[in-house]
Formats: sequence, C-alpha cells, structure tokens
Amino acid sequence: MLWLIYIKFHKTAPAQCEYERWDWSRKHPVIKLSFSGVARTTAEMRQDIRNLFHENEERFGVVCRDAEDIGGCFRELIRRTCEQHGQRVVILIDEYDKLILDNLDQQEIALEAREILKDLYSTIKDCDEFIEFAFLTGVSKFAKVSIFSGLNNLLDISLHEKYATICGYIEKDLAEVFQQHLKDADMDRVREWYNGYNFLGAESVYNPFDILLFINNKLKFSNYWFATGTPTFLIKLIRQRNYFIPQLEKLQVSNALLDSFDIQDIQLEAVLFQAGYLTIQSVEQTGAVTLYTLTFPNLETRYSFNDVILGYLTSQTAEKARFQSAVYAALQEACL
Repeated sequence: MLWLIYIKFHKTAPAQCEYERWDWSRKHPVIKLSFSGVARTTAEMRQDIRNLFHENEERFGVVCRDAEDIGGCFRELIRRTCEQHGQRVVILIDEYDKLILDNLDQQEIALEAREILKDLYSTIKDCDEFIEFAFLTGVSKFAKVSIFSGLNNLLDISLHEKYATICGYIEKDLAEVFQQHLKDADMDRVREWYNGYNFLGAESVYNPFDILLFINNKLKFSNYWFATGTPTFLIKLIRQRNYFIPQLEKLQVSNALLDSFDIQDIQLEAVLFQAGYLTIQSVEQTGAVTLYTLTFPNLETRYSFNDVILGYLTSQTAEKARFQSAVYAALQEACL
C-alpha cells in the first residue's frame, strides 16, 4: 500500500490548479530524496541522507557548509536552490518511512531513525517561504506527533475519495489501455487474483505491479507483488501476540486504529492494512466512531500470506506441502 501525504504551502486560485489552465512555462527546481536503500545503523542512515543531499547539491550548483548537520544542510539546500534559480523549490520525498520500517524489529534503532527523520522533516516547515510544495509518499502512516511534529500543514490524501484510484489500475484502464495485451486473458481470474484494493473510492483498483508482470510473463498467474518481500516482522509480531489468523478474514477496526501507529505501540492490524496485506471491505458509522471491515484484497495476498504463515509454522518444506495438500483438499470438499 502506498500512503500519500501532500503538503501545500502557497495556495493558488482553484482555476489555476486545473490542467488546461496551468502555466506550464513556469518551472521550479525539484529536490528529490528517495530512501529506497536499506540502512541498518544510524550512522548508515545519516550517511545515506548526506549522499542524497550531495546529489542534489551537484545538480543545482550549491554547497552545504556543514554536511554533518542534516537539518541545517537541508535548510541550506532549499534556501540556496531557491535563490539560485529565482523560484521556490518543489520537494519530492519517496519512501519517507523506509529508515524506520527496515528497523521495526530493532526498536532502539527504529526510535533513533524516527528522531533523524523528525529533524529532517521539521526543516520543511521552517523553510516555508522557499518552498512551492512538498509531496511525500511512503508505506506506513505514522502519527504526526511521531515524525511530523513540526509540520502542521499536512494534507493526507491516503484515504481521500478524490484520489482513491491514484495508486492502481481501474477496470477502464485494463479494458482500454491494456486491451491488446489482455485479450487472451481470463479477466474473471485476473480480477480474483489482482483486483480488490479499496481506498474509499467508488471502485476498487488492481495492483499495477502485478498487472505489468502478469502481461510481461505471458499471462501467467503468480504472486508477483507478494514475492518482492516476505513480511518477516509481521510473522514475528503474530507469534508474539499469539494472534488468531482466521480473524483477519473479516476484521473490524475503528478509524483510530487505522489512522496511524507509533513505533512503541505497534498494532498488527494497522501494519497489515498500511502495508497492503489487508484492505477495506466496508465502512460503518456508529455514533462518532467509523468502523472499517478489513479483509484480504485478492487471491494473491490471501494465498501468499497464509502460505508464509504455514511455512513459518512448518519449517520443513515436505511438511508444508503435505499440510497444504490436506488443507486444499478439505476446502475443496467443503465447497462441493
């Protein structure tokens, strides 16, 4: 799942935000930070951030006086780039939470990573006059007091109806854009395998990663997205909490639980939802509380997640295969 947080600093009239009325001759320098690498120590994290700053400094011809001061260096990069180009800067940050997520199994390091990122992101607010807008994307949704305590102008569009299909393909995309590529595919099975993600919009979306690889692999069904990473931390959390796995099929939670989580109070349901293993099936308003019913979005996540659980419980490959066969046979018999 991809959480989107959009920060708008300098508002313009609504008409100016429309595509056909936008002034495309106006250009802004873009500072890009992508935390896609894996850093397991705070020293590596700080060095990765310094390297990202250096790449941007080279592109814009500016120099940071003290590279060791992350917050100060970021502030200089923003201010000097704006002054050099005569335009406010645009800031794009991808995987803003990666340094924390990669260390959730080491809480002390995760907490240190949180403080590093808090120092970094608070700089954005301090440099308001030099910034046109900032756009942050990531997997999880941490509480604002956690790493965004210095930012009070966040506009979270993660579950905004207007942007509900921004991170996936809809039926129209498959019927029009990918029509030639999918003409020989069993579309009912494609929906069963890769559709089902709901971000409170009018329709659910397909996982784009799966669809592209499905086409590239000659319409062969496989768990393409799930295979990109095994949720080891989640398995450990399930074991620690002695969690009842069947409960995940029809899980009801409140908006308070889904809204965010903190490193020192990790709720399994929130992590599963934010990481894309669960999605919203229905919404119910009970007084002042919004209740969400969560479930697996599709066959890929349901099968793959249970396969990982089974593999964890039965470390022997032969045993896992035997259990799988027995389970599948029981399910098939129950459906007859």
